[in-house]
Formats: sequence, C-alpha cells, structure tokens
Amino acid sequence: MPPRNANKDWLIEEPAPPPSRTDALGSKLLIANGYLGYRGTLEEHGPGQRVACTLAGVYDRRGGAWREPVNAPNGLLLRLYDGPTLLSPETRKPRSHRQSLDIRHGVHTRETVFPLVRGGRLTLRIERFASLAEPHQLHLRAVLAADHDCTLMLEAGIDAEVWDINGPHFAGVKSGHAGGLLHVSARTNEGKMVHVVEGLAGLPVAARLEAGPQGALRRARLRLKGGQALVLEKTVCVYTSQDPAGGRLATARDACRRAQARGQAAARAAHARAWDARWADSDVQISGDPAGQRALRYSIYQLLSIAPRSGRASIPARGLSGQVYKGAVFWDTEMFMLPFFNATQPVLARDLVRYRIRTLGGAKRKARSLGYRGAFYAWESQESGDEACTLFNITDVLTGRPLRTYFADKQVHISADVAHALWDYCQQSGDQDLLARGGAEVLAEVARFFLSYCRYNPDRRRYEVLDVTGPDEYHERVHNNAFSAGMARRAVGAALEALAWLKRVRPQAYRRLDARLGLARDLPALRDLHARLYVPEPHPRTGVIEQFSGYHRLEDARPGDLKARLLDPREYLGGGQGLATTTQVIKQADVLALLHFQGGLYSTAVKRANWEFYEPRTEHGSSLSACIYALVAAAIGRGGWAYRYFLKTATVDLRGDAKQTVGSLYIGGTHPAANGGAWMAAVQGFGGLGHDGQGLVLAPALPAAWRSLRYRAAWRGQWVTVHASPRRLVVEADPANAGHCPVRVRGLRRALSAGQRWTLPIRGPLQGPPKRAASKERP
Repeated sequence: MPPRNANKDWLIEEPAPPPSRTDALGSKLLIANGYLGYRGTLEEHGPGQRVACTLAGVYDRRGGAWREPVNAPNGLLLRLYDGPTLLSPETRKPRSHRQSLDIRHGVHTRETVFPLVRGGRLTLRIERFASLAEPHQLHLRAVLAADHDCTLMLEAGIDAEVWDINGPHFAGVKSGHAGGLLHVSARTNEGKMVHVVEGLAGLPVAARLEAGPQGALRRARLRLKGGQALVLEKTVCVYTSQDPAGGRLATARDACRRAQARGQAAARAAHARAWDARWADSDVQISGDPAGQRALRYSIYQLLSIAPRSGRASIPARGLSGQVYKGAVFWDTEMFMLPFFNATQPVLARDLVRYRIRTLGGAKRKARSLGYRGAFYAWESQESGDEACTLFNITDVLTGRPLRTYFADKQVHISADVAHALWDYCQQSGDQDLLARGGAEVLAEVARFFLSYCRYNPDRRRYEVLDVTGPDEYHERVHNNAFSAGMARRAVGAALEALAWLKRVRPQAYRRLDARLGLARDLPALRDLHARLYVPEPHPRTGVIEQFSGYHRLEDARPGDLKARLLDPREYLGGGQGLATTTQVIKQADVLALLHFQGGLYSTAVKRANWEFYEPRTEHGSSLSACIYALVAAAIGRGGWAYRYFLKTATVDLRGDAKQTVGSLYIGGTHPAANGGAWMAAVQGFGGLGHDGQGLVLAPALPAAWRSLRYRAAWRGQWVTVHASPRRLVVEADPANAGHCPVRVRGLRRALSAGQRWTLPIRGPLQGPPKRAASKERP
C-alpha cells in the first residue's frame, strides 16, 4: 500500500499493531512541517490514543501545572460506522491493516480492510500530509471502496477534545460552520487564540452540520455501491494569534477556500517540490548497508520535518511529537542537531541560532535572579527564553515524593553550549551580519556569566567551575566537571575572538556594544579567566580524564550491578539518593562529549583510553549518549563499536523501545537529538567531515560493510559533494559556486573552484565487530 508515486526504499511500513504500539507509532509515523506536527495515529482516534496536532512555539499553562505546548483541535477527524460500531482496529478486528510513512515526501498512509456486518468488506485507504510548502495546511485524501452495496455513517470534522498532559489548555471553545466550512476557535488559558478551519470535498450527499464545545462535525449517511470507490478530500488550515500576521478566524477561512480552489493535487505537488529541495542538499547515500541507509534517512526526515519556520522558535527535545518535557528547547538542539543544519541547511541553521539571540533577555533575567552577571540560558527554554525547568522534576516511585533536581540552576554548560554552537555556525557560514547583530552580544554575555560563576582558587592559582551538574545528570552538584569546564573555556575563548573581530571589522557595532555592556572593563579579566580556567587533564599514565573531582573515589560499579539492586524498574538512578550517585555509573557520555566537541585538543591515545574506561560504566539513560560513543569509536578506529552505536542512535524511534518514563514522568515521543546524532555519526564520524575555521576538513573511514558514502556540505555559501569509498575520496565543488571552497585532507589543502574535482586515496575501512567489553581497568 505505498503512497502514490512512493519509492519503497523510502517507506517506513508497519503491520497491524497491538494496542500497546499505538503510542509508539504516533511518534514514529509523525508528519510535520515546522509549524505543526501531527502524530501517526489513525483518523478515527481521539485523545485516548494521544492524537495530537502540536503547534510550534505556542505554550500555555493551566493553573500551577507545568507550562507546555498547545495541541490544536484535530481537523483530520474522520470516522465511519457500520451500524452502531465504529470501524477501527480497536473496535472491529480488520481483515488487514497497515500504516506507512513516505519519508521522501512526508506522507502518512493507512490501509484497513474491515468486514461489514451485512457481509462483504470495506477497504479504507487514507493519505495525509502536513504541507511543507504551505505550513498552515493539512491535507487528507480518503478512498472508500466496498465489494458489496452497503450503508455507512460518516462523521468528519474538527475534534476540540484534545490530548493534554498538563491541561486542559482551552478555557473556551467556539465552533460553527459557514459556506460549507467547519471551524473551531479555541482560547487558551493565557489568552492565545487557535483557529482551525476544515473543508471536505467529494461528499455525494448533504451532511448534517453540528457545532458545540466538543468541536464541529458533519454527519452523513453514505450508500456505497459495490466495486465503486468514493474519494473524499479534506483541507485543514490552522492559524494562531501568535502568527506574524496575527492569524484570525477569517484568515484561516480565506486560506482554506483558496486551498480548496487550487485543489489537493496542486497542494501535493507543491509539497513534494519543497521536500525535493530539502533532500537535494541533505540526503546521505550509503551503498552496501540497506538497514543503515534506511535508519539514517529516517533520522534526516525527522530533522527536516520539524525545523522551525523562523527565528521565533527552535526545536524542542521531543520535536513536534507532543507536550513531553514541556515542549522545551534544551542543549540538544545546539550540540546534536545544529551540526546537520550547518552543513546541509544553512538558512534553517540561521533560524535556530537566531532563537538564542532573540531569547538573550530571558537568559540575562535568569542569571540576575541567581545572583550572576551575563547570560545563564534556560535549561528548559520556551518562547521567551525564561527558565521553564522546575526544581522538582521527578517523583520518587518508592515514596511518591517529588525529588529536588539540579537541572535548572546547576547545568551551567547550557550557556557554553549555546556559545559553542553560535560560534561554530558563524565560522562555517561566514555570517558576519548575524555576529554583528546580536551574535557577539550573546557570546560576550555568556563569557561574563562564567566570569561571575567561576571561582578563583588562590592556592592553586586557577579558576574553577564549582557546584555544577554535567551531562551525566546522575551526579549532581560536583566540582570541576570536565565537560562543563572545557566548554566554559571554549565559550570565553569564542567571545574574545568574536569581540576582537567585531572591533576590527565592524568598529561602530563594537562601540555600541561596549557602550551598553562596558566590555573594556571586563576584557582583561576574561583573558585571565580563559588562560587559567582549570579543565581536568588526562592522567599522565593512563590518559583517563576524571569526570569530576572525586569521581575515581566512587564505587566502581557497572550498570548491570545497579539493575540488580532496583526495587522498582522505574527508579531514577540520580537525584541525590539514586543508586548511581555513589558509584561510577554515569547516565550518558560526559567526558567523551568533550573529547568529540573539542577533539582537536586531544590525541587519539587519550580518546581511546577514555572510551575504554567510560564505555562499560555508561548506562545510556539518555538518547544523546550513543552517538557520542559512535563518534569517538570511529575516531579511534573501533569500527564495529562505532557502527553498533550508530545503529543504536539511528533506530531509536524506528525500534520504538526508548525509555517512556523517568520515575513516574512520561517522556515518550520522538528523539530529534538522536536523529541529529545519527547524521553526526555517519557524516562526521565515518565521513570524517569537520572544519578548522579556515575550511572543510575531511578524514573518512567507512565501516567494513559500506561500499561508499556520499553526502553534501556547505562552507560559507560554497557547496561540495563528497564521495568516499574504502580506498578513494572524491570531492567535487558545485558548478554553481560563486567562489572557492577550501578543503583539507591529511594536511593537504586545496581551494576548489566551481566544478573542480579532487580525487585522492584514503585509508581503508574501519574493521572489526565488537568482540569484547571495554576495559574495566581504573587509572
């Protein structure tokens, strides 16, 4: 049942799922366009099956509950009844049922064959897509075909009863109909308006129109002829009062009428063209590994589909798959997704960076509230950049008591991550305008935050990063966390470089910034901080970097040891009293993340020593962890391990077996950071893509099974296509390039002009499957 014109190599297909898989498929088969995300549920489903049309950047709070994204009224509702029975796999066992997602063009398809009570069968085939060309639009095409004459009841319209985690978020709902269109206007608790308008074409009989607090419906009795098909086409338009033009109900109605007049075929063609344009630069082609190719393309699809439409929003930790984690933006976006956009979608990358510039005010307010200067970015950021993370995030499943966690106030690395990502974007894109118009200010304010946070140790004549929580959240409030300290030093260095550039190249902008911030007073102290900020170093004998002060004195346990001690499988391992806090078991890659993101500062021997030490001690309680182990494994020549971790991160949503709860907290949904990590592992790890501030750097080493790898990358507006095989590397500059693209391979650098090709031999593939557990030796 592939969608029309779909290539089966791009299809994610699912047979009839048991009810327990409904939630996983809702995330796995998501369609989205950056403005909204629609979960991969069935058209007859409701809030009980977690149907959601999640709106990007639209938040609401009900009372004292957590503030979270708003799910719009469901305009794709379509139900069929055979007598009193709803035709759904949950209420009538189908003869067959399949769902699929065409990741080439973002089309969800379901095909269900139901037995009918009076004999015969009905085949229901529905395709739907969230238009990438017209982001306010959803489209659905349903084909109903019976093999005998039959009569069915149809309900189609807008369901205002939506799934909420901390809702309800609608304080008032007004429904109605006019000119053949249905509409629902819902007002949130914070006073925002959400307007949904639906039109249905192809209905052969007059329908009874109904409107009320639960939504707006049309009901009709359908008499189907055996052997003939009935085609229905839905057009849905969604607008909110947060839209730049101030979306109103009249706006949504006009848009729906125009879309219906153009027809769904035209809408689908425009949607396909928009997807073709994105894939043209973002596709990665693997030869010799169909499973890896499929998983990687699925990961890329997830990233492309949820990329925001402007700098007003960014990508939440669960994308647009629902309200989990308050729909907040974490460090995930900067560290695990932005590298993909930097290389393949620079315009979208700029929007992601602009979000952090726009929310600088929230970061400064947070710093002031905690007694610091500069910008302390929110651990959980929503539309204003103010901190959305609460102090009690997790409930102890054994006692039922909320646990105090130190995510919001002690994960200072978030500001360093923002600075790292912004500077990396500016270096790769050459976007001087963004740096002059807010980017340099962000870097300066982040550096000033670390100047006020770090403490000078006079006995050791160094600055230290004290009382922090690193990426390994199982160990809170530690001193001298290697990742936090290393990234803080990187952030201060980036600020000094950016300000020197601004003073030299844009002196007027520098003077304005200096007048507002008093930069001249801070620069000597910032230079001193950068020179003397302590970052734990590799042990001179073992090469292992201690994750934080005192880590090596903890119990040398392994994740399996802790699992044997659990009283409840849902126990949180961190949080002060968790089982991991007194052991060396860590949640996710921490030191290894530093070794990847600042890989040029460390030798292969140091990377190898730390990979072997930390790998058996890592519980991988976060989906962000596997890709880092893949990247470092590739860098040290551990091909089997690198590939295993690549597949783990690339298939996290395809498998659908990711952790669904932390304590009693529901955390289901998609994992866009893992999707970005899959691209990083494939292109940065195996493809060897990087940059040194002067141009692209290539050092490919493919897994043993890969016959070739092909990808594209941009450097300051100039594009190259890279084709790597086990023994040969070909780099070709685009014929349309307006300038030269500098590329370095093994110390050789060339500035490729438009259309120029560079061919040279490379080292062989990464060999060897994982044969043993990593070393358990302590330093």
